[in-house]
Amino acid sequence: MRIAIYGAGSLGTILGAYLSEKGIAVDLISRNREHIRALQEKGAQIVGKRTATIPVTAMLPEDMQGAYDLIFLLTKQNENKLVASFLKPFLAEDGMLCTMQNGIPEPALMEILGAHRVCGCTIGWGATLIGSGVAALTSDEHTFSFNLGLPVPGREAMLENISSILSSMGNVTIEQNFMGARWSKLLINASFSGTATALGCTFGDVATNKQARRIAQSIIKECIDVTKASSLTLEPVQGKDIATLFDYTNTFKRWISFILIPFAIRKHRQLKPSMLQDIEKGKPCEVDAINGVLSEQGRKVGIPTPVNDQVVSLIHRIEAQELQPSMENLNEFKI
Repeated sequence: MRIAIYGAGSLGTILGAYLSEKGIAVDLISRNREHIRALQEKGAQIVGKRTATIPVTAMLPEDMQGAYDLIFLLTKQNENKLVASFLKPFLAEDGMLCTMQNGIPEPALMEILGAHRVCGCTIGWGATLIGSGVAALTSDEHTFSFNLGLPVPGREAMLENISSILSSMGNVTIEQNFMGARWSKLLINASFSGTATALGCTFGDVATNKQARRIAQSIIKECIDVTKASSLTLEPVQGKDIATLFDYTNTFKRWISFILIPFAIRKHRQLKPSMLQDIEKGKPCEVDAINGVLSEQGRKVGIPTPVNDQVVSLIHRIEAQELQPSMENLNEFKI
C-alpha cells in the first residue's frame, strides 16, 4: 500500500516518524520548505515525552508523483477545497483519504473526492512543531489513540486496513457512531483548544486556573446540550463517558463536573493548541472550523452557546491584532 501524510506538521511528523520506525513506508509531505529540508537531511527529531531521531521520507507537494492508496490529511481546514482538488489526481481510484483534521471536515471533502473515498479519524494525543524537522510530543505514549469511522458505509475492508496501519503506533477504535466520536473530539477542542488559544496558554493552564476552567466547563455543557438537541450520541473518549461525567442539571453535579476537569485533562496538560501555534506564527487559525461549528450547529437546533460565542469573537479579535493571547483576556468573558 502506498501511503502519504499530507500536511506533515507537528502531528503528521510524529505520526510519520512512528510509522517509519515500524517499517511502514510513508511519504511526509508539507509546503514548509525548511521543515522538509530538515526532515530529509536529519530525519524527524522528536523531543518532549520522547527523545529520538527517526529517518523519514519527506517531500514538497510539487515533488509528488503517481497515485497513493491512502492519504492521511493533516492540513488546516481553511483551504480544504483547494487541497482536496489538488490531491484528487494523486488518490488512487479505489484509494482513501483519511482526514485527521479537527471539526467536521468530511462533508466538504466528500463533495470533491466522492463519498466512498473519504473516511475520518480523531487523534487522542498532541504535539507541537518547535522548529524545522523538530516536533515535541506533548502527550504520553500510552495515550496514543485513534478513532476511525466512515461517513457513509461501504468501505469497511479499507477501514480495517487503515486500522492495522495505525495500530502499529497506538490503540485504534473503529467507530460505528463516527459522528458521535467526531463531536466528542470537537467538544474537547472547542472547550480546551478554544479557551487556551484565547488565553495564550496550555490545556493544563486552563484546568488549573479556576476562571479559565469555568469557561471550558461552560463550553463542554453547551456542546453536550447541542448534541442532545441534534439527536447525536457522544462517544466515550479514552474509555471515559463525557456526557455522563460532565453534563449537569443541578448545582451539585455542576460542582462535580468542575472538580473532575483537572483529572480528565492531566495526561494532556502540556498540550498547546494548534490554533495558538498558528496565531503565534501569524497564520489564520481554525476557530471557525472548531468553535464556529459548535455555534453554527447551536443556532440550527435552537441551543444558545454564549460562552463559546465569546471564544470565537475573542480569537477573531486576536487574529485582527486587537488583542494578544493572554490570561488578561479572562476579563473579557461574561459568564
